[in-house]
Amino acid sequence: MTFNNKKLEYRVTLDTNLNLFIVFSKENENKVATGTTIQQAVKELQKIV
Repeated sequence: MTFNNKKLEYRVTLDTNLNLFIVFSKENENKVATGTTIQQAVKELQKIV
């Protein structure tokens, strides 16, 4: 699924083996962040992008 907030468009997946959400930047798929919650992963992605 692709989501966006006011500044960032991103795609979210869930790694069920590690119980981590993985967030990919829609603009650059090489920019990836993880977190135990979607919000945490998005915050980490915002730091990278």
